[in-house]
Amino acid sequence: MVLMENVRKVYDSSNTIALDNVSLNINEGEFVFLVGPSGSGKTTLMKLITGELRPTSGTVIINDYDMSTIKRRKLPKMRRTLGVVFQDYRLIENMSVYDNVAFAMRVVGAPNKEIKKRVPYILELVGLDGCEKRMPTELSGGEQQRVAIARALVNSPRMIVADEPTGNLDPARSLELMLLLEKINEMGTTVLVVTHEKELVNAFNKRVITIDSGNMVSDGMEGYYV
Repeated sequence: MVLMENVRKVYDSSNTIALDNVSLNINEGEFVFLVGPSGSGKTTLMKLITGELRPTSGTVIINDYDMSTIKRRKLPKMRRTLGVVFQDYRLIENMSVYDNVAFAMRVVGAPNKEIKKRVPYILELVGLDGCEKRMPTELSGGEQQRVAIARALVNSPRMIVADEPTGNLDPARSLELMLLLEKINEMGTTVLVVTHEKELVNAFNKRVITIDSGNMVSDGMEGYYV
């Protein structure tokens, strides 16, 4: 699913070492938290997973794609194996909830018949059945993030990558969202959550990978972020 071996990433413009000799493996079906302080390398690691960046050296394999050598024309196909959820939702404001989710299917050429069947199912799964015609501005922050998760899920990705998904939510909504991601994981989808929220991580008994100053400092199953 995710394999990184001796990964180093140096930004040429500033000669900054963002990641230094990082090795990790995330297997299919796992739920993993990636934690660390600001500037630790979390964002760089995320961008290596999504193909926004290439490693300076080392091996990065995502869902059987070698990200060091992947051709640019193959990136869209690789990215369809990922569902990415952002902190700021990134919904299309002039589209309804239904159309925001359906748009992700239309982009990959899904037939209308499949869209009409799949979108209501996914909206029900994330607790938004009955909200199909509402606009993003009519939703709470938690509801908007659920739309973002539905959009990430609708094309049946092998893995969900959530980048600070609870950053704009209060503690109660944050917990609800994490329980939803846990439910999605239990249905078979690999989940990687990037966060700095210690209380939230410590509420779940999941694997926690900690990076700091570009180095992986711990990787454990105790589900505790100190």
